[in-house]
Amino acid sequence: MVKVAYINVRLLDPATKLDAVGALLTEGEEIADFGPNLFKASAGWRVPSGIQVVDGKGACLSPGLVDMRVQLREPGEEHKETLKSAAEAAVAGGITSMVCLPNTDPIIDDVASVEFVARRARKVGLVKVYPYAAATKGLAGKELAELGLLAQAGALAFTDGVHALSDARVMRRVLSYASTFDLLIVQHPEEPALALGGAMNSGEMATRLGVPSIPKEAEVIMLERDLRLVAATGARYHAAHVSTAESIEAVRRAKARGVRVTCDTAPPYFALNELEVNGWRTFAKLSPPLRDESDRQAVVEGLKDGAIDAIASDHAPQDQDSKRLPFAQAAFGGVGLETLLAVSLDLYHNKAMSLLDVLANLTHKPAAIMGLKAGRLEKGLPADLMLFDPNRPWKVVADNFRSKSKNSPFDGRPVQGRVLKTIIDGRPVFSLEADT
Repeated sequence: MVKVAYINVRLLDPATKLDAVGALLTEGEEIADFGPNLFKASAGWRVPSGIQVVDGKGACLSPGLVDMRVQLREPGEEHKETLKSAAEAAVAGGITSMVCLPNTDPIIDDVASVEFVARRARKVGLVKVYPYAAATKGLAGKELAELGLLAQAGALAFTDGVHALSDARVMRRVLSYASTFDLLIVQHPEEPALALGGAMNSGEMATRLGVPSIPKEAEVIMLERDLRLVAATGARYHAAHVSTAESIEAVRRAKARGVRVTCDTAPPYFALNELEVNGWRTFAKLSPPLRDESDRQAVVEGLKDGAIDAIASDHAPQDQDSKRLPFAQAAFGGVGLETLLAVSLDLYHNKAMSLLDVLANLTHKPAAIMGLKAGRLEKGLPADLMLFDPNRPWKVVADNFRSKSKNSPFDGRPVQGRVLKTIIDGRPVFSLEADT
């Protein structure tokens, strides 16, 4: 069994607050040992013979990122993204596990579709891919999918993807059924009637540009309704990509009451605001839309105080034909796998959060929500790791992405934080040195 020693690294484990210079040993697919004193000698490092040595040269070694919201586009829209191109982008971004939405063609609402994702992921052999399954058949919001069978087949949780479960009666049935088996329901909280026809956040900017808008109330109305149903049913509920101050406050209050709710956000909602839309820039057309500055600051506060539990890439690849349209007609979405770490580290560089707290939202916290044995340094766990330099500057150039689609709202942005190596099950799957 191959043994590899990563020496002279800054060990970071947000789950245990470990932050120390040391070494880590992988044996086969698992973490065998780690710590400040491992292989430490009076003068440097002493690694027994027969063990491969990787000198980290002072770089940070942490658990790989766990991305809980990715749109794969395969099967059905391979011209936008394939599982292979998404996997290559993910490992370049330090992501070792990702959970994909069911809005493919065919939709992931039966056992065969769940098994297809698993087979394709094994064939690609890079990032670990787990599927959500549809909460309702065909994502139509009417008839419940076979949640129990789909969970047995490997679906981690259930969602109608980019569509809200808008029918309150159906949502109550979904939550009641899910609570029986302690399954997780994930919601895109947006009242569809209020959002219908809208393309950006409602406000002065939308008025000035003459763009039809979506009121921020569309998010909190749906969320408040769901939270009442969750409290009534005792189900586990997760709100995806929250983006407004009122929504975050609603989650904060619900948690204080003991409601089983978690939520995530995505880098655009703490790093950008609606001013990015100026000039009808369709790469900044996202769902939910970019909000105003007060909401952006509320998202940062929500991450700081724990009201928001995780950061996801919200990766939504779109091809040029979908984005090179008048703003109102352009598709929603932005790619995010390769910028997830670097943009999130803005929170560390601007001193809003510590490095460990930023990483916590990208590793063990999303892993815990999804029930994955990942996102932490622990003996016996899979050696899913990321070696990175949090201070290394680079400029986002979307044309250089491994993703097939290049629709990044961060294109041209200077960032700090670069992934140097990604290791999955003890096996190196990305090296910046080899890539450049």
